Amino acid sequence: MGSKRVVASYAVQTMIYKFKSKVTGDLIMLEANGQAVLKIIGKAGPDTLSKGILLPQDMPAAIVALENAVAFEESAHAEAAQKAQVTGHEAPNQPNTISLRQRCVPFIQMLQRCHKAGKEVVWGV
Repeated sequence: MGSKRVVASYAVQTMIYKFKSKVTGDLIMLEANGQAVLKIIGKAGPDTLSKGILLPQDMPAAIVALENAVAFEESAHAEAAQKAQVTGHEAPNQPNTISLRQRCVPFIQMLQRCHKAGKEVVWGV
């Protein structure tokens, strides 16, 4: 007789953020990335992490905050590369992760379109 093979399956539950609007398609981010974006735009409070709304009048400030965070990350990387060159060390490699710019550009575009149309962005609803 044959033996039975039991395979255990583990479900890793990862929360996702689905940002929705009436103007654009949905934008989906993994939990860590969604929380990072919400923190940058000032929406990372206990009541706004799981669900929230970004009104059109708040979008210009959110866009500026995201653009500033991207610029800061890029300048920090450039500074580290320049320091390495000056000290004769090998320049730090770009991490094998997606940059903040790559994560934020679709969200910034969503906010720009929603602001222009006067429509809010919601998540967790």
